Amino acid sequence: MTLAQHQLSCYTYGVGHNSTEGVCLLINFGKYRILLDCGLTTIEPLLSINQPPVDWVICSHAHSDHAKGILALHRAYPEIPIYASEVTAKLLPLNWLTAEVPPNLCQTLSWRSPWRLNEHLSVELFPAGHLPGAACILLKYKTPIRTYKLFYTGDFCLSNLQLVEGLSLENIRGINPDVLIVEGTYGTSRHPHRRQQEKHLMEILKQGIESNQSILLPVPLFGLAQEILKLLRSHYLFTGKDIDIWVDEGVAIACDRYLEILSYLPSTVQNFAKHQPLFWDERVCPRMGRLSPQKIPHLGKTPSIVVADHQTDWVNYCHSGNWLILVPERHYSEELARLEQTRDNLKLDTYLLAEHSDSRNTTQLIHNLRPQHIIFVHGSPNYLADLTSLEELQNRYQLHSPAQNVLVELPLGEKFIQPTIPRQNQYEGELNEDNSQITITLPQQISSDPRWSNFSDTGIIEARWQGEELLIRGVSQRELIQQSNQGRKRTDIDCCNTCYYFRGQRCWNEASPLYGFKVTADGCCPVFEPKIESPNS
Repeated sequence: MTLAQHQLSCYTYGVGHNSTEGVCLLINFGKYRILLDCGLTTIEPLLSINQPPVDWVICSHAHSDHAKGILALHRAYPEIPIYASEVTAKLLPLNWLTAEVPPNLCQTLSWRSPWRLNEHLSVELFPAGHLPGAACILLKYKTPIRTYKLFYTGDFCLSNLQLVEGLSLENIRGINPDVLIVEGTYGTSRHPHRRQQEKHLMEILKQGIESNQSILLPVPLFGLAQEILKLLRSHYLFTGKDIDIWVDEGVAIACDRYLEILSYLPSTVQNFAKHQPLFWDERVCPRMGRLSPQKIPHLGKTPSIVVADHQTDWVNYCHSGNWLILVPERHYSEELARLEQTRDNLKLDTYLLAEHSDSRNTTQLIHNLRPQHIIFVHGSPNYLADLTSLEELQNRYQLHSPAQNVLVELPLGEKFIQPTIPRQNQYEGELNEDNSQITITLPQQISSDPRWSNFSDTGIIEARWQGEELLIRGVSQRELIQQSNQGRKRTDIDCCNTCYYFRGQRCWNEASPLYGFKVTADGCCPVFEPKIESPNS
């Protein structure tokens, strides 16, 4: 073997920059080719006329953005071995509910047991958290010169979730890979503790039910859906509550598959299931059942909770009554646009129940592994750019954040060479102070960032100190309305419904930050003006 054959590289068929582009990475170890995940909508880029495009495929977990192309790839090249954890192999068919999935689609690997692909290559899986069966993948390539190591996190989470334990840093500390491929879904965002997130969601649900609202949660078929259902069955705010929880058919099929893997779930979940059903239960409150077509017309007549596949036309479940639609924070804008074309009895709100690690845990994982190269994938380009701009990473590692269809060369050596890091996320401005106010001026190009529209939604900002730094964030229309609603409850102030400028469900007061926006009738703002009553009224 020549030195050139030892060269490592990564070709990015897909890096998960958006909801339509999955993750699919080709790793080249000399002459050997390993495909990490296949979340492509079409496998056309992988098709080869004369030979299979890769030697092996390893699937990190069963979510569609990492796995939806695997069945098509298997049909095109049935001779290519596909490896995954035992649980992932059981969950993968949920991606193709209407297709026939061969029982031998995957060869399963045990946790933390190196498996030799050939005399030079081995693979080892580590539990990644995030989803039952999700794996971090360690590849070792042995040559006469040295052993090269690559570690791919897939989607990972250090926190314990309801149905899967978090990634253990203790199990991977000391691996010291040459290359780390890590997801950066949340960029540099920081989150409250997982249990705080769960409690906050349960409080939103409880308040909605007590306000005589039915609640609908559009979620992916598996993962977040089952996390929420387990919470509803076990959280103290709902224990014994006389409430019906309905699950649409797609999510229900995934729940049945979870019951088949019950022995692989954490011991706390198994103990819970010994005393009462994990999902289907018409006896113990809150009751949980499948949403049949016959039940749909009756939804909303009494408050209930519906968990539905987000890809279905779930608006049709909300025919009567008042509904609160709860969506994850990062999907608020797209769902808001969808609801503006629908009925007025629907109110949209958000929650955070993170299945991925935030920036603190991501950097903690990186510093425990201490690689030479880091490739960031899975997240919006802006969020990944935020991570590559962190000084604590730039000073220690060679950072890469490639686009789709890019070859990333990964030269290894003693000399540290940092690739050029784009600084498009840094803007230089001016600060002016007088006796009455402080003005911060920023260049116009900052508004070209896609995140600007959310930041400048209302023109109102909030600032707070974090150590020696001042953090500034935009206050959204939704937050402003919520704050006004809370203030109204405390002081019984008037609302938009009785405001002079509230017409056609929109605010027409030019002095209001909500001017021109569609607002809820029970909202309020600081420039409220009461309707002028006629003398005869």
